[in-house]
Amino acid sequence: MFKKILIANRGEIACRVIKTAQRMGIATVAVYSDADRNALHVKMADEAVHIGPPQANRSYIVIDKIMDAVKQTGAEAVHPGYGFLSENPKFAEALEAAGVAFIGPPKGAITSMGDKITSKKIAQEAGVSTVPGHMGLIADADEAIEISGQIGYPVMLKASAGGGGKGMRIAWDESEVREGFQASKNEAKASFGDDRMFIEKFVTQPRHIEIQILCDKHGNGVYLGERECSIQRRNQKVVEEAPSPFLDPETRKAMGEQSLALAHAVGYASAGTVEFIVDGDRNFYFLEMNTRLQVEHPVTELITGVDLVEHMIRVAYGETLSFGQDDVTLNGWAMESRLYAEDPYRGFLPSIGRLTRYRPPAETPEYQPGVVPSAPVVRNDTGVFEGGEISMYYDPMIAKLCTWGPDRAAAIEGMRNALDGFEVEGIGHNLPFLSAVMDHPKFVAGKMTTAFIEEEFPDGFNGVDLAEVHLKRIAAACAAMHRVAEIRRTRVSGRMDNHERKVGADWVVTLGGHRFEATIDADRDGADVTIDGEILRCESLWTPGDMLARIAVSGEVIVLKVSKISQGFRIRTRGADLKVNVRTPRQAELAALMPEKLPPDTSKLLLCPMPGLIVRVDVAEGDEVQEGQALAVVEAMKMENILRAEKRGVVSKVNAAAGDSLAVDDVILEFE
Repeated sequence: MFKKILIANRGEIACRVIKTAQRMGIATVAVYSDADRNALHVKMADEAVHIGPPQANRSYIVIDKIMDAVKQTGAEAVHPGYGFLSENPKFAEALEAAGVAFIGPPKGAITSMGDKITSKKIAQEAGVSTVPGHMGLIADADEAIEISGQIGYPVMLKASAGGGGKGMRIAWDESEVREGFQASKNEAKASFGDDRMFIEKFVTQPRHIEIQILCDKHGNGVYLGERECSIQRRNQKVVEEAPSPFLDPETRKAMGEQSLALAHAVGYASAGTVEFIVDGDRNFYFLEMNTRLQVEHPVTELITGVDLVEHMIRVAYGETLSFGQDDVTLNGWAMESRLYAEDPYRGFLPSIGRLTRYRPPAETPEYQPGVVPSAPVVRNDTGVFEGGEISMYYDPMIAKLCTWGPDRAAAIEGMRNALDGFEVEGIGHNLPFLSAVMDHPKFVAGKMTTAFIEEEFPDGFNGVDLAEVHLKRIAAACAAMHRVAEIRRTRVSGRMDNHERKVGADWVVTLGGHRFEATIDADRDGADVTIDGEILRCESLWTPGDMLARIAVSGEVIVLKVSKISQGFRIRTRGADLKVNVRTPRQAELAALMPEKLPPDTSKLLLCPMPGLIVRVDVAEGDEVQEGQALAVVEAMKMENILRAEKRGVVSKVNAAAGDSLAVDDVILEFE
């Protein structure tokens, strides 16, 4: 077995590979840019080599720099993770020339499957079902419009060398093709150094389901079931699960066998994923093959007990697969939620900064990849730590929270509780949205498509409106917490010896547009809170200052993220963000007379919605703009974001130009 491997990546996937390598007794080498000098993967590895500036195209994807690190450390093999150089055949070729093993497939398979046009032709020849589309490269927007009209709208514009949603757009008419074509080319060029595009028919009511395969160098291969990846935003996966709630055994078998046929057609050896679009009648169509480890591989590991990273290493070393297709069984259900550094309340725009608080839920200590779970599991694959920085230079995903249960309902419930217990402060993040998905009726029923987010959140995400019964439980919990905090306050003040007489029993709790009158009868073990004649028993070990409260309310445990505010708390739970005021009846009476504070008027300003780089400004002073017109383009975390006019107006001042780096809410344009 290899004595030392280098991980040519960063973040959570580098940490993930290091964990398995260390368990196998293999020494590890990390590489890092200036931005990652203090990163978690650097701390975890046995050695670390600096490879350049923060920009990926000057560090992580510069082959010569990675090869220098390999030479310096004497690494015998390189694991590329995903993204960066993982699907670059030139990198695999450079390693081969240096006599260093590539922990991935042969370069020929990468070349064949890395180009979406070539891979589609090979898939057709191998008997794999494919989506109708234009197989040739597209020269310009005019040709794209002509081809789209021939295929029939809607169409998908895709970067030939793309992946991870980069360089991909859905177009429903000519104008969207023209605009999306250039934006997709720009994204593809920035992300992959290759701006070639192609077009295919967009399948309506689609589900995104993929098959995990594993092949060795001796002609053996297995498929390890499927993953459902239909919860997507801008073609970027957000929630994944295994198995799919939609497939039947016959469709699973057909998809798995076709995936292996494709793998054998290109001499594949390593872990890989074949992605399909599946329609409502379980017809499936080949999308692409990812010749690398997928982001969502943990859910497959959880239901199969197979450590994919370990087997990738063993295959690269030349070992034969230790099991066959008949040995593969799918056990229970697994969920994965991707924690992104993006603000769902601001249109999911990227967020950067310091993690002032990062406390994931406790992982199941006895679980490790390669073992089939026998009890509920929580797993969190991450590459960050409290106090660390979230950089603008890399992908916004900072962790993958996974849960396993004996069935889908148990896995979802485990995820709900894990999300509620995940504490993140200092940056915008999508935890509230992930919680909302877990409680959404369509998701719970397994009736989702890739249009789930677009259809269910057409106006964006504005938080969750909890049912009154749940608000009542939160009100009771907050009343009980407020009483504890008040007792603490009177003890600290020292103004009365008998603090019980200081704290009253009657309170008014307001939250989420509701008003509850609460009466508290406390004892040594908890408190009975009476609301609307109903007695809610509250028991908890919460103490003032704790930012996470687990409270049993009439026997049902609720998990609350707690921040102190004047006369109450800011409470976050189940996707809701609530201002909860707990007041005496007299305080509540006076508060009702206070005028409401109005937010500042920014209707005549175009504000930068995220930290980023101005790619271009499309208007000038004095220009009249129309509703929906593109005003400027901001690049952040490798994605271009088009800022549009919300209404008609005249530009009075331009405050930014191409190349400027802006912070959140910096003024780009002013209007008359």
